[in-house]
Amino acid sequence: MRCFGAPCTWMLALVFPVLCAGPVGAQAPAAPAFESESTKQREIYESRGEEVPQGYVIDRSLLSYAFVLPAEFTRTLASLGPDERWLDIGAGEGRAILDYETSRHDVILRGHNGRKAKAVAMSIEDRRGPRWHDTAAKLGPDQIRYLVGRRFREYSPAELGSFQLMTDVVGAFSYTRFLSGFMQRALAVLQPNGTLYTVLQDVHGEAGTNRPFYPDAPFLTEIVKSDGSELKVCTWLKSITCVEVTCELKPAWTPPIEVYRVRKTCDAVTVPALELTHFQAGTPPERRFRLVGDSQR
Repeated sequence: MRCFGAPCTWMLALVFPVLCAGPVGAQAPAAPAFESESTKQREIYESRGEEVPQGYVIDRSLLSYAFVLPAEFTRTLASLGPDERWLDIGAGEGRAILDYETSRHDVILRGHNGRKAKAVAMSIEDRRGPRWHDTAAKLGPDQIRYLVGRRFREYSPAELGSFQLMTDVVGAFSYTRFLSGFMQRALAVLQPNGTLYTVLQDVHGEAGTNRPFYPDAPFLTEIVKSDGSELKVCTWLKSITCVEVTCELKPAWTPPIEVYRVRKTCDAVTVPALELTHFQAGTPPERRFRLVGDSQR
């Protein structure tokens, strides 16, 4: 099993729950295999109670976001005002947003004063509990929203509106079969100077110093050029126009993770297209992409 969590200490494991992925394979699948793995992945999304597989975490707190994401995340969140918006993709129960809006972890938002930003949680499945409904009623209309039932790429920019902050902590960025489409939509709804914070586990870091965590297994997310040579995820992100990207490998995590800060600098965004060539269901899934139309790169 592949697992994603905090560094291997008892205390940190309590802060950030473990994520696990299923067995791995090396061959690119035929079309029927894509469908079969997609069905398995939908079953994970729709699981409830004891059927939820190990590693499919739906209750991450704001504290866990601050722990895993770059240090700039808490400063960005603290700087938001009441007329600005935060989108959390793959939000599960929406606990991070609830913690923020109810001041549960204001101690980590140093420098924040005044009213909070509006926040939108997005999830494929409805994981809202009593705390979400009670908080939404107390905060009033539109302070917090919960979007459910569709994937991120299925919402138009007009439906979503624009955001100054986006987070994806092992959400669509880790699960999607349409990675370039995800980034295109994310940057379409992110305002200039807005920032996306996200993360991948067991991925080849920018410096190229780490190896796949599991013996005889590939990295969990891989990109290759048309000639089969490797293209690191960080390098691909940096090839997007109108963005400023920083990538940070955290080798002490088990397995190692790379966290990303993507700041939009202008509206003329172009995302190099990727084609899915391998997908195996998991929490998160194993994915391989090929860069499209890079013969002159």
